[in-house]
Amino acid sequence: MHTSPNPDASGESRLGLGSAHLDEPQALADPNRGPTVDTRLGVSTRMVLVFIALSVIVVFMIARWLDPDPSGRGTHRQLGLPVCHFYWVTGTPCPTCGMTTAFAWFVRGGFDQSFRANPAGLFLAAGSLVLIPWLLAGAALGRPVGFRSLEWPMVVLVACTIALSLVSWTIRLFFKFL
Repeated sequence: MHTSPNPDASGESRLGLGSAHLDEPQALADPNRGPTVDTRLGVSTRMVLVFIALSVIVVFMIARWLDPDPSGRGTHRQLGLPVCHFYWVTGTPCPTCGMTTAFAWFVRGGFDQSFRANPAGLFLAAGSLVLIPWLLAGAALGRPVGFRSLEWPMVVLVACTIALSLVSWTIRLFFKFL
């Protein structure tokens, strides 16, 4: 005989106790406002947020260690990476050409040089800097700060990064051919 309150068909408590799905929102009844959604983040999600924040910090540390290439691209070669194949074949920079250089200038406060290396890189570096405390706060509080879930801000972040890179690349191509 099962003694937990409100067991469902699987025998688990509807209160969420003992549930293995800590990352799934659970409907909570609030007599004054109706059903709400519990947006607490599970332990694994919180650990991922900390890992991402630490990864971004490492990216900034590496950018600080690198010497920005004066040409505006090529800084990545100090990491042992090859020449951009797109640039090598076409003679035209790809959307990410200059991104490493932009980060290297950004961490030194050379925002104008960062913009010249890759405008999207400047904005991505600035966004990443803001992302660090947001991720850590979400991990510490156990809920996404300012949002009901993590999906929407993450999708918007990825979409904006891609769009900004493509717009920046299009503008750089346009001015090259003028």
